[in-house]
Amino acid sequence: MTTPTEPPVPPAKPASLRPGRKLGPITGGVGSAHRAWLEPLRYTYLKSGLTLSDLSTRVPLAKSKLSELLRGTGLYPRWEIILSLSLQLQIPGWPLYRLWRQAAFEAQKSSDWVERSGDKASVTTSQTPPLDHRAFRELAENDYRLYAQVFLTDDQRDTAVSNTFDILWLRWNEALASPDIRRFAWDTLRTTVMARTPHIDGRPEFRAAAFDTVALRHLATDTERMHQVEESLQLFKAMSRLPDQQLDIMVLRRLYGIGPEHASALLGVPLATIRSGERHAAHFLESIICPPPETEGNTA
Repeated sequence: MTTPTEPPVPPAKPASLRPGRKLGPITGGVGSAHRAWLEPLRYTYLKSGLTLSDLSTRVPLAKSKLSELLRGTGLYPRWEIILSLSLQLQIPGWPLYRLWRQAAFEAQKSSDWVERSGDKASVTTSQTPPLDHRAFRELAENDYRLYAQVFLTDDQRDTAVSNTFDILWLRWNEALASPDIRRFAWDTLRTTVMARTPHIDGRPEFRAAAFDTVALRHLATDTERMHQVEESLQLFKAMSRLPDQQLDIMVLRRLYGIGPEHASALLGVPLATIRSGERHAAHFLESIICPPPETEGNTA
């Protein structure tokens, strides 16, 4: 896998100091779907050099309400307000709308509320991502789906991957200005997938994948399949205890047999990191699944 060949967009110049109180952080109660569109919106605002006072003169919302919106507090915002902000900040509206709509449903908003919220604020569906974004998606999407499939159901997998590329579209200049676009994109995918993955004691739960492994499909009898499922469950339980990067490496290398060079390109890390991570992860898993036998003490 290679990255797009077009030169990266230079990082935006630091915004000048704003008068007044500094915008506070996103509140801890904001859900992952809400955060998916709010973080790119905040990033673009903070880089724009505009103040809340500037924005309040251009969109139909008071400065205090804009502050609440950008921190994720208060009522979930209507689409017409978000669209107004996107136009002022020059953010592509179509991926922003898809993410906003999904977060609205997760915020328990009704379909009627969602539709009425956008009655007077249509967004064009003809917008297309930048050419290099589309090229990157063609290269990475199938592999991203494989990764997401380990943790999520088919519908959740498709949503998570679609959301990942929508978020990348909104943050594309930021991604291009990062040290490695592949690493930026993988971190976005991982965050999106893990936000939807059940966790037990802080560890990702992916037992369902044990019933859909490559090894399982090649077994003929029910007894063989049951034995393989038991082995897979034991392996996946141990894998959930790995550090994040080692877990990702093992998913790509051991569950799907992806080559080390390809895994290096997907994760945006050096080949040596893949090999070292796989080696350490394999050693840990062997110590958990097949611990060395205890040696008996010598008798006098």
